[in-house]
Amino acid sequence: MRISALVIALAVAIAAASPAAAERLVFALSSHRVLINSSFAGAELVLFGTVEPNGTVRQNPSYDIVVTVTGPRQDVVTRQKERVVGIWVNADSRTFTDSPAYLAVLTNKEIDAIASQETLRRQQIGIDNTVISGDSGGVVNNDPFRAAFLRLNRQHGLYREDRKGVTFLTPNLFRAGIQLPASSPIGIYRVEVKLFLDGKLLASQDSALEIVKVGFEQFVAAAARDHGFLYGLATVTLAIMTGWLAAVVFRRD
Repeated sequence: MRISALVIALAVAIAAASPAAAERLVFALSSHRVLINSSFAGAELVLFGTVEPNGTVRQNPSYDIVVTVTGPRQDVVTRQKERVVGIWVNADSRTFTDSPAYLAVLTNKEIDAIASQETLRRQQIGIDNTVISGDSGGVVNNDPFRAAFLRLNRQHGLYREDRKGVTFLTPNLFRAGIQLPASSPIGIYRVEVKLFLDGKLLASQDSALEIVKVGFEQFVAAAARDHGFLYGLATVTLAIMTGWLAAVVFRRD
């Protein structure tokens, strides 16, 4: 009995000393499915979320929110060009395997003001702190291959950071706008939301959305994927018929 009492007392003491999770995240997307066709010019999804107290209620908390949207994975080769005898040729190269085709980081303030650099690196918050397969020995921001990889993705609107991307409508209710450019690749996108307070991570929650092709574009893509030989044969036949028709139309007698 005495041992049992000591065990119970120790458990109570540990529970009292351990910080309980005082908040939890709840959020929803305006849509979990984006349909694209030949006229797709981009889209914006809206994320609404709330911070719900779970036990202890804080007085006038100043929360910070980080929304990270990661697109489907792909392999990308970054090449370095050199001038040889007046001609630009490909020299060294590096392959970034399984890298996100889309990466957006939305926050309510500057990323560096949300948490310490150590926490940002550990949580991989921000494009510069995200480890991409192909990075040698972790993130090296002065790596020319990585810099070129990020620059090209930023130019196409596929990698972006927005320190005003999250807006608090009330102290506990927030919204974020997720911009999807026309060049967004199809596939599954992961949406992760993290809650910080005074530089500490309090909670995180994630969801997903999907970008899919519809209409004639989807039919062509499915035919090329599932019936490669017939698709190739039809393409060659169409090219021959187009050439023959052009010769007939523009023939000079």
